[in-house]
Amino acid sequence: MKRRKVGNMLGLAVLSVVLERPMHPYEMAAVLKHRGKDADMPIKWGSLYTVVANLEKHGFLETVESVKDGGRPERTVYGITDAGRAEFEDWVRELVGTVEPEPPRFQAGLSMLGALGPDQTISLLRQRIAQLDDHVEAQRTTLEQLRPTMPRLFLVEVEYNLAMTLAEVDWTRAFLADLTGGALPGIDAWRRFYETGELPDDLGELVEKEK
Repeated sequence: MKRRKVGNMLGLAVLSVVLERPMHPYEMAAVLKHRGKDADMPIKWGSLYTVVANLEKHGFLETVESVKDGGRPERTVYGITDAGRAEFEDWVRELVGTVEPEPPRFQAGLSMLGALGPDQTISLLRQRIAQLDDHVEAQRTTLEQLRPTMPRLFLVEVEYNLAMTLAEVDWTRAFLADLTGGALPGIDAWRRFYETGELPDDLGELVEKEK
């Protein structure tokens, strides 16, 4: 992935809304929150003003005007520059067209399952599946509510999120079935390792034998 002058994903979000019309940072945050962009990308709202300042520093935003509204502090309104528009489009092209390994936290946890033992793992997987089922229901409800009023173009990220959640549910259910049904090789050796801290003398005990 390209090293960008402003690499914070909040910068991409800011450019996306200022592309529509000039805004001050408070309005940018309000629009992004209303559209649920913090569910689509990692956003730390506390860094908004720093990100906006960096976008201006590198020529992607420019000051359009300063607005004084009653007793409120003066607000600077920013507009997007030609360079900002080009940066925004290039960034989106890269995100859509370039595969970047992004190991999820779940994958990190799976790589450490040996430390938990099979019984605790089974309990945790059941807990995770219940939460995933809730997410699936919520995502389906969101799609059903939005489809009558919004073009599909603006819902594809919700569709993608639902598809990824369903895929995770299917894999997790299958793995849980292997654990509870005895299909996972070496589960007894794994349990002994968890209880005693001693690996089996023959690690082949943990490997599926050829049929």
